[in-house]
Amino acid sequence: MRRPVARKLSLLALAAAMVSVGAAAPPSAHRSPAPPAHKVPVAVGYGGAVASVDADASAAGIEVLRRGGNAVDAAVATAAALGVTEPYSAGLGGGGYFVHYDSRTRTVHTIDGRETAPLAAGPGLFLENGKPLAFADAVSSGLSVGTPGTPATWQTALERWGSRRLAFVLKPAERLARHGFTVDETFRAQTAANETRFRSFPDTARLFLPGGQPPAVGSTFKNPDLARTYAELGRKGMATLYRGDLADDIVDTVNHPPVDPASGWNARPGKLTAEDLAAYRARLQAPTRTPYRGLDVYSIAPSSSGGTTVGEALNILEATDLSQVSEAQYLHRFTEASRIAFADRGRWLGDPAFEDVPTKELLSQRYADSRACLIRDDTVLTSPLAPGDPRHPADCATGRTPAPTTYEGENTTHLTTADRWGNVVSYTLTIEQTGGSGITVPGRGFLLNNELTDFSFAPASPAVHDPNLPGPGKRPRSSISPTIVLDRHHRPVVALGSPGGSTIITTVLQTLTEFLDRGLPLVDAIAAPRASQRNTAQTDLEPALYDSALRRQLEAIGHSFRPNPEIGAATGIQRLPGGAWLAAAEKVRRGGGSAMVVRPWR
Repeated sequence: MRRPVARKLSLLALAAAMVSVGAAAPPSAHRSPAPPAHKVPVAVGYGGAVASVDADASAAGIEVLRRGGNAVDAAVATAAALGVTEPYSAGLGGGGYFVHYDSRTRTVHTIDGRETAPLAAGPGLFLENGKPLAFADAVSSGLSVGTPGTPATWQTALERWGSRRLAFVLKPAERLARHGFTVDETFRAQTAANETRFRSFPDTARLFLPGGQPPAVGSTFKNPDLARTYAELGRKGMATLYRGDLADDIVDTVNHPPVDPASGWNARPGKLTAEDLAAYRARLQAPTRTPYRGLDVYSIAPSSSGGTTVGEALNILEATDLSQVSEAQYLHRFTEASRIAFADRGRWLGDPAFEDVPTKELLSQRYADSRACLIRDDTVLTSPLAPGDPRHPADCATGRTPAPTTYEGENTTHLTTADRWGNVVSYTLTIEQTGGSGITVPGRGFLLNNELTDFSFAPASPAVHDPNLPGPGKRPRSSISPTIVLDRHHRPVVALGSPGGSTIITTVLQTLTEFLDRGLPLVDAIAAPRASQRNTAQTDLEPALYDSALRRQLEAIGHSFRPNPEIGAATGIQRLPGGAWLAAAEKVRRGGGSAMVVRPWR
């Protein structure tokens, strides 16, 4: 029986949400720098809201909202500013997935802005002498670069649902790039972690290692090349990135990586052509929809595996009243549902333009029930777990060949926006791992992605079809899971998402269940210590869980764990009564996030 979820937030609960900002720090507190004073992880008010990892980026979105823009305009403005202040996570050289709620029609729409492989790419893209390349060799090369989808996503979103011109929404980011932003510990640490490979590419070193060193904390970092690029795109439109001079610069950079010969680095050339860029389109497509506790959970459909995998896990958990079980029982059920959903993800999820993806069947309650019966309270499933067959559900079926989870870079970014008319955007964008390919387009101020490394380099097993091998124009599988939850009247309850590679799925699932089922305020559901099980022998735990008695309780029934200092970096927005919004972000992870509203509630 489905138990309805009530989300009415009283003034008392509002006060509790605000007080919770000062609550105990989440588990990664001893590993991450404290949030700067200008970053606030929760804000309540009217006129619209923005939540992102960065205060300057959130401020760009708020500026657009204050000047009459809507949630879509604010999302693009925030994303463009993140391209300045979070250039190792997102930017013009990457892609992402955009989920939009239209308050006028009370419907959800999505854009698949995933990067695509070159038309010349085949299943052996990452094979050399018949063997898969080492991951590190593939990343910092032209081979890893897919056709960027972010610019087309911004253009498509603005044309479909925006209210302002591209030049208008790019202006705050252009100004930020020109005048600079203050370097924090996270930006410096990420630069330092990439210093060796950045030095292999002179244009990257010139931009991100000013004076030959990572920029100092507290210094001002400027990117005049990116400011000029934004200004050019504002004048000419995004088409110039796919068919103009900028497109030519991208193709030349991918196929002739500008590497320093003295570095000794073999930056293998890519296969990208002008035809690849000209042919690129951001896909408008229907979202996934998963009924849960009387609500509807909407997310992104394949090519991302996010919506189907989160949705399947929610369906598996539907039969358990998570509000009534102990913390140990909750974490056990959560990790086992994640394990099962990831087992099915590995076998069935790929680009639906190339693969027969059973999206509807994976999201059916009948299939979830046939998989949920595998879970036992006194023991743990063995990983890697074999997938089921969603087209022919068989209760507790086992015996198939498992499909392992492939590696995905974790340094993506997520933003959430809402406006005074009730529109909402949940948008996750990325260039794959921290620093992407490490290759900067000369004179343009942005890094290129390494998204093609999300493909399987070779089949995991000759006995199992791998839906995630490279192909011409194919989109690699993603775990990105931007989510919007609606009530029975088709009004927003909450919107959220996270970076984190394959841990995105478990972060979104855990945040949703902590908020909807366990009753945590949104900012505390985001801050709660995380676990991540992705059909592997061990489950990742953040320190507060790894060092707790809960871990020992779970180990007693067979769980095995490994420490992970930090999992994800979520943001979210909650609709409150009377037209108010609550924006929430991380308290500590990645140096803390930034929640802002147009007019604060006092």
